[in-house]
Amino acid sequence: MIALAVAAVAGGRSVFAPSLDATGPAPDARVGATGLAKLAFTVNDASNVRWTLDGRDVSARSTRKGATQAFRPGALPDGEHRVEVKRGGGFLGASATHTWHFVVDTTPPSIRLDRPATAKPRRALVSKGTVEPGSRVRIAGRAAAVEDGRFAVRVAPPLPRTLLLEAVDLAGNRTARRVPVEIVRRRPPVPVRAVHVTFYGWADADLHRGVMKLIDERRINAIEIDLKDESGDVGFDASVPLGRRIQAVKDIYDLDAIVRKMHARGIRVIGRLVCFRDPVLASAAWRRGQRSRVVQTPDGGLYAGDYGGFTNFADPAVRRYNIDVAVAAARAGVDDVLYDYVRRPDGPRSSMIFPGLRGTPERSIVEFIRETRRALEPYGTYLGVSVFGVAATRPLEVAQDIPAMARESDYIAPMVYPSHWAPGEYNVAAPNSQPYQIVLRSLGDFSKQTRGTGARVVPWLQDFTLGVSYGEAEVRAQIRAARRNGINEFLLWDPAVTYTSEALEPNARTSTRGLARPRKEQPAGRE
Repeated sequence: MIALAVAAVAGGRSVFAPSLDATGPAPDARVGATGLAKLAFTVNDASNVRWTLDGRDVSARSTRKGATQAFRPGALPDGEHRVEVKRGGGFLGASATHTWHFVVDTTPPSIRLDRPATAKPRRALVSKGTVEPGSRVRIAGRAAAVEDGRFAVRVAPPLPRTLLLEAVDLAGNRTARRVPVEIVRRRPPVPVRAVHVTFYGWADADLHRGVMKLIDERRINAIEIDLKDESGDVGFDASVPLGRRIQAVKDIYDLDAIVRKMHARGIRVIGRLVCFRDPVLASAAWRRGQRSRVVQTPDGGLYAGDYGGFTNFADPAVRRYNIDVAVAAARAGVDDVLYDYVRRPDGPRSSMIFPGLRGTPERSIVEFIRETRRALEPYGTYLGVSVFGVAATRPLEVAQDIPAMARESDYIAPMVYPSHWAPGEYNVAAPNSQPYQIVLRSLGDFSKQTRGTGARVVPWLQDFTLGVSYGEAEVRAQIRAARRNGINEFLLWDPAVTYTSEALEPNARTSTRGLARPRKEQPAGRE
């Protein structure tokens, strides 16, 4: 009978226990930093309620609004926790209890790449790595498949300068960080040491012998010869219909013969192509009413300045023409196409109009370089870009964004001629008289701006006199300054094609490995 009475009392307590309408997180929930700030536990009809947190009475911290009582724990250390709410006052002392078990995890998930984000030029980037198990991952805005804490993602070119890594764990914690994307530089077998040769310099017997003597004495291992120069003339027999139509193709030298002769000696052939300074194309286009092909003045006139005519880099026909000349040279077997005047005219931006331009001149120039790179890719031809020395610090001056241009080319060729710098640039009082200092400091900037882009820096150096007499000491000073920046390559410029041989060490290495091969097929005609 006593046992029966006890059971009856216990059963009565259960039957008459007070109601407890409780809400809170799901069982065994994981609560992150954001969730913790909003975490709340509630009960309705909340008289005679006692709250405990991890066994400690926290009833005094609860709040009441109407018939609802709430407990908000606020800040909690990471780990397992237990909140219990108990309501008494039932028949025969019966009570009701509700318990929540949950885990606080406010630590952002770790996300790591197996190796630095690197890719070959113009190739997709494949990144693999690890993340906290159960996390969701996005790389460069794209969801990545995750299995057992491992992920992989493929990013197609053009590649961003940085890769955004994002992860969200089971508790809702978020990690976002950027890692630099480095393009692996494409390098020729030996460092380039070249001299500039004009159309007529190559055709002149004495100047030709001087260049060959530099080769024979191993002072240079490359020649840079004009394909299309500042006059707008094309110096070789290029199969480019528009060039023939406007009588730009002059056939001054035999490019096929030059390539054969130089390659037999392991000498690299670099073709310089002056792009948008083009009086021949500008004049022809203006006469034929193709006004969109030229840079114009605000009142609709022909923008000439000191250039004789400057073509419009935003015009598709102008772009195609220059790319066709580049491809014709690549088919002949030149190893590099080196662009020059790949920019807008210098002067106030407000003084010139570019018909059809969308976006900024800087962006349009980069798009043109990208189009060229794609056109040259089947031939393996290197693409270099000559740029103003001041472009490293003043990219808007002639629309040359160095990091962006570098990502679309194999090398940047800054024209750091000491005679072209104003007094005080880079805190050098008299740059023309201080060739070492100005070249050292300016190339330091270019090295920084091209880091990780995949582009080398191959500087144009001065071997001519302008204001200050230049000889062996001045040329050597520039070469030494380049080497101090880790740059063992150069392009020497002398418009007279008479170079200071004693300034050049007789140890230039040559190699027939990796030189381009001529292609017999001809490009389709376009205008």
